[in-house]
Amino acid sequence: MSARKIIPPPLAKQLLLRFLRDDLAEEVEGDLDERFLATSKSKSLIRAKLNYWYEVIHYIRPFAIRKSKNNHLTNYAMFENYFKIGWRSLTKQKMYSIIKVGGFAIGIAACLLIALFIKDELSYDKYPDADRIYRIVEVWDYKGDKGKGVWFQAPFANAIKEDYPEIEMAGRYNSSELFGAGSKQIRPADKAENTYEEGFVFMDQELVQMLNLPMIYGNPAHCLDEPNTIVITKRKAEKYFPNENPVGKLMILNNDPKPYKIGGVIENFPTNTHLQFDFLITLKGDIFWKGEETSWCCTNYPTYIKLRAGADAALLEKKLLKVVNKYLLPVWIKDGAADPTGLSKATSFKLQPISDIHLKSEGISDPVQHGDIRFVWLFGAVAGFILIIACINFVNLSTAKSANRAKEVGLRKTVGSNRSNIINQFLTESLLYSFLSFIIGILLAWALLPYFNLLAAKAIVFPWKEWSLFPLLIGAAVIVGLLAGVYPAFYLSSFMPVQVLKGNVSKGSKSSITRSSLVVFQFTTSIILIIATFVIYRQVEYILNKKIGFDKDQVLLIQGTNTLEKNVTAFKNELLKLSQIKSASVSDYLPIRGTKRNGNGFFIEGRSTVDKSVSGQIWKIDHDYIKTMGMKLVEGRSFSPEMLTDSSAIIINQKMVKELGLKDPIGKRIQNWQVYTIVGVVEDFHFESLRDKIEPLAFVLGDQASIVSVKVNSKEMASVIQSIAAVWKTFSPNQPIRYTFLDESFARMYDDVQRMGRIFTTFAILAIIVACLGLFALSAFMVEQRGKEISIRLVLGASLNSIFNLLTLNFLKLVFISIIIAIPIAWYMMHKWLEDFTYRTEITWDVFVLAGIMAVLIALFTISYQSIKAALANPVNSLKSE
Repeated sequence: MSARKIIPPPLAKQLLLRFLRDDLAEEVEGDLDERFLATSKSKSLIRAKLNYWYEVIHYIRPFAIRKSKNNHLTNYAMFENYFKIGWRSLTKQKMYSIIKVGGFAIGIAACLLIALFIKDELSYDKYPDADRIYRIVEVWDYKGDKGKGVWFQAPFANAIKEDYPEIEMAGRYNSSELFGAGSKQIRPADKAENTYEEGFVFMDQELVQMLNLPMIYGNPAHCLDEPNTIVITKRKAEKYFPNENPVGKLMILNNDPKPYKIGGVIENFPTNTHLQFDFLITLKGDIFWKGEETSWCCTNYPTYIKLRAGADAALLEKKLLKVVNKYLLPVWIKDGAADPTGLSKATSFKLQPISDIHLKSEGISDPVQHGDIRFVWLFGAVAGFILIIACINFVNLSTAKSANRAKEVGLRKTVGSNRSNIINQFLTESLLYSFLSFIIGILLAWALLPYFNLLAAKAIVFPWKEWSLFPLLIGAAVIVGLLAGVYPAFYLSSFMPVQVLKGNVSKGSKSSITRSSLVVFQFTTSIILIIATFVIYRQVEYILNKKIGFDKDQVLLIQGTNTLEKNVTAFKNELLKLSQIKSASVSDYLPIRGTKRNGNGFFIEGRSTVDKSVSGQIWKIDHDYIKTMGMKLVEGRSFSPEMLTDSSAIIINQKMVKELGLKDPIGKRIQNWQVYTIVGVVEDFHFESLRDKIEPLAFVLGDQASIVSVKVNSKEMASVIQSIAAVWKTFSPNQPIRYTFLDESFARMYDDVQRMGRIFTTFAILAIIVACLGLFALSAFMVEQRGKEISIRLVLGASLNSIFNLLTLNFLKLVFISIIIAIPIAWYMMHKWLEDFTYRTEITWDVFVLAGIMAVLIALFTISYQSIKAALANPVNSLKSE
């Protein structure tokens, strides 16, 4: 190891000399240097450096710190002078300043927007006593069949409350369309016209109390105590009963002759909760069938509990295992399960804090829309990278512009300025740039927030009224300003006056290793974001255009047709008389999320054991459903009105054939609640998200009448809708027609993916803009610094092409290095992201080629202006001073 390399850490030494008293400095520095050399020889260089830092920090104590010789007025005047010099520097070099401040401001605006997004995501479900409220999650792992779910039997909530005294409250809800929740037609009892509304849920009185939902009218302890009662939100109360207390008023749901009495009005659910409802219907009594409240047969209810103060949630989780043996095991034995003991051992329960539901429910089957904690941290990382890129611009531009400040530093040192004064000067300038950038960045974030809300499907408000906002922003401005300015300050203040005045100081091109590394970091980050954007876009296109097993185009979904009651079939038949209608079907079960679902166990006739059953969906449809949806029968036939025996017929998909192990399925008999004869096999189609595998599914004839699907054979959709609306008016004059399109509903299933793609694209563009601003300024400074060299080359006959290559080649090398670094990182990140999708696009080589070409073209476009300008310049202008 050469002696030249064995030197103490420069930054530690500068820190020591900056703060240490003058009468101690020489002696302490010498002692520390001797110890450093001795330790590096006897131990190691790393150990010596660590010890040196320790000793330096040890000396930063009151007795050893240099006392300021200046009074407060002198300090004030000095900092005022620093500020004036910084302001003159800022206004003198306009392009340089605009790029510095503009890049910083864009980075700060991006960080603020993402910080507001993260803050909103982390604020979900902060109810009073949220630390004591849990959702119960069932976990099972039986012979390779693993899963997590939140569905429990009707008596489960009351049973655990009675058995475990540490549970203060237990409550359930049911938001399933299958049981009549979700959406309904509604009207006050004294009105004739129905209005379509969403957000209906069946809920226990105790869950209302547990969540401590603020009541405007009514008694929160008894608002859902009685059968046939309903609680509505403030916005719905104002809509149907403006300026009055509606408690006790009656409302009609879906033209049901049995009215519901309003038991209370609650404040609107905040946007940052996983529970988003407007109509809470009581669960008092047997709501869905007689005897349900004591039946342990069916799992239909997410269940929440509130623990008593001081109760141990982890201990209760273990105690809940007794529920399996006490209540579930007897049911499994009664139903003839082959291995009830094995099932009981494979079942356990977890208590999920209510505040974790929104972001930490990956892998849990539940009925709510929620976010993903991985996306939160991913976007946080993106924001951090953009800010780092902006800081890198500051450092790069400050060091690249060093030649312009070198003589200033040399002269100031010659006339008596010490290094600490110069460091303070440059740090003050850095803080000035930082504060200007923060002011512009805050205003930019505030102006862009409405567009960001559209992008992210949020309703975030800028927190002007929060007391902590401005102290945080001021603190951040100071920290960012100091971090961005500390390296340029120490670098620029290190120039030696003699070298500077002799003209031996590099004009910013030496120290290029650090600067080049920072440029590589900028473009590596930008290229990763470009690749991620391409992959996300391709996955969205793959999802929306993949062959899904049914024809979603030109299918109109007419909603709320159950209010027609027995006239639904007549309405369908009238529609079929229109020339633009190809076919029509009546069924609530559709191959898009948010419509009815009904899971059951199926097994071949005679095998009634739980372990031999196949779990699958059973959908009630009419005779024209398969034709209207464009599904393909691969075996057998569809349902026929002429076949009276079809009331006990069933059509299953290929997945169910495989799961049941049927070789020749047509004519075979399978059963769940009743025995069916298989008459057809439909080709597998996707009826849930492409994140999930296709599961077993069966069709039977049945009456599910709230949606009529219409296959249109005309491209003139406006005239078709007008004709359909006219038919609707004859059947339901007091209810406006409501419709959607199947392809649009299908696309909405992937709003989160598309939203992520849009956010990534936006911030990828911002990162590229910030990186390009820095590259543009760097190229301008390189041209300025090499001006005489370029002029001499031109005088000696160099071509425009050779000058262009001279000025661009080094930058392009950095971009190519960035591409090489970015590709494996981006591949790994996007490979992990795509693992969430069972059906996904491949990450092919052309994605990386396209991203690389784009990065090169962006870099070329950014630096070409300055390069061409330099090559076309008159060399006389640069050489006439020589």
